[in-house]
Amino acid sequence: MLAVNHEYTDPILMFPDYIAGAPTQSQVDAEIAAHGMSFAEIRRTKGNKWRYVKGSANNRRVTGETVCAITGPATGHPWMITSEDPQGRWVRGTLNNCAGGKTPWGTVLTCEENFNQYFANRSKLPEGPVKAAHTRYGLTSGATSRRWENFYSRFDLAKEPNEPFRFGWVVEIDPYDPTFMPRKRTALGRFKHEGATTVVAKDGRVVVYSGDDERFDYIYKFVTARAFDPKKRQANFDLLDEGTLYVAKFHDDGSGSWLPLVHGYGPVTSANGFNNQGDVVINTRRAADLLGATKMDRPEDIEANPVTGKIYSLMTNNTSRTAAQVNAANPRPNNIYGHVIEQTEANDDHTSTWFTWQIFIKCGDPAVAAHDTYFAGYNPEEVSPISSPDNLVFDEGGNCWIATDGLQNGLPRGNDGIFATPVEGEQRGYLRQFMSCPMEAEICGPEFNTDYTTLFAAIQHPGEGSKSTAPADLLSVWPDGGTPKPSVIAVTKTVPGNPRIGS
Repeated sequence: MLAVNHEYTDPILMFPDYIAGAPTQSQVDAEIAAHGMSFAEIRRTKGNKWRYVKGSANNRRVTGETVCAITGPATGHPWMITSEDPQGRWVRGTLNNCAGGKTPWGTVLTCEENFNQYFANRSKLPEGPVKAAHTRYGLTSGATSRRWENFYSRFDLAKEPNEPFRFGWVVEIDPYDPTFMPRKRTALGRFKHEGATTVVAKDGRVVVYSGDDERFDYIYKFVTARAFDPKKRQANFDLLDEGTLYVAKFHDDGSGSWLPLVHGYGPVTSANGFNNQGDVVINTRRAADLLGATKMDRPEDIEANPVTGKIYSLMTNNTSRTAAQVNAANPRPNNIYGHVIEQTEANDDHTSTWFTWQIFIKCGDPAVAAHDTYFAGYNPEEVSPISSPDNLVFDEGGNCWIATDGLQNGLPRGNDGIFATPVEGEQRGYLRQFMSCPMEAEICGPEFNTDYTTLFAAIQHPGEGSKSTAPADLLSVWPDGGTPKPSVIAVTKTVPGNPRIGS
């Protein structure tokens, strides 16, 4: 099963007659339908080729209109209630789906990231906790660029002030059951989720790591209350509704703490507006602010190495950080290029509440001294320039493969791409570019098949920034020479054997 996120739409490339700021209702309807996620059954044929299975019962779309259940602590919360859903138990659609993860019981987790862009007219709300929460999450003050609010009141805060609280969650979907209603797992917190990586801890409980992709926001993990049952798949379907949410505090001495985001812990109390756990998960960012978590440089994908158990967190960039705001975990002001942090949970236990950490890579062009690069101690003269690390995946040898988003913004040459490096041994930090992305596009979602003979990846929003679909206005014509189209590619291996970066 191939699960593909549809993060957002570019209406200028979708509609030849699109007028910015003045869409038609049919155009808006098409955009909403184009958000969400696709599931497609694929099969490998001779020659390591992959084919889409037409007519499979498993092929389906989840869109901005698909009804999703609300589960966990925020279910029925007053801020989850709207005129359409007076019980606060379901929501129409999932939006801005980015990265995600897989569970040990075979479901998919998709993350609602930059949901703030869809909701208009924050400035029309009265002063109070609701407006303050929407401000902390960056909702649009006036009209949105998409203008969905012109046709649907749920995107207008002046009419439905609670609707945005129903977005910003991790959504769980069973790809093998077309009748499965997607479930927004509110126990994992509400923020601009990038990635939801699951690990089974020593005691059988499941841990989910996730970043909040915003400048000066945080890294989180969630630990389930119950253990994973490998023998009873259905018994695990509510695991993500109960457990403890934590936020990371990086200390300058190379140690770190996981601070519990639990009602009643520290300042997370009624005195500060948190009356229950529903308040905490809906307003996760403010709870983390009160606990003094470490403000990071746009934490995106966070993955666990299957060989070493170490955690790798990607800080894409942060051009807003000043010299007075640097800390050991975010060591550069005006961090154009981003960096990678390597974490080791105490006692190699993913449920632990403390960890050690170090900088694994400081991205940039090692040939430029001002970039202040570092590649795990490896000779920088032999590595590839890299900027804006976004997603990563590990092969079965524990080697790290990094996909970038914004390399062309930080470096004077090159497109985004996938870069590979060992994390142990003499070649630790020996980063080399594996492939290049088409121009004016981002490469994301790298994923190996089970025998490591294929690397799947998504080419996202090629040609973004084009003025129209007229040939002279297109910034890219990938993949077929016409209007650029986001696509999934499969890079296949022709030489037998497993990946060995050093060979």
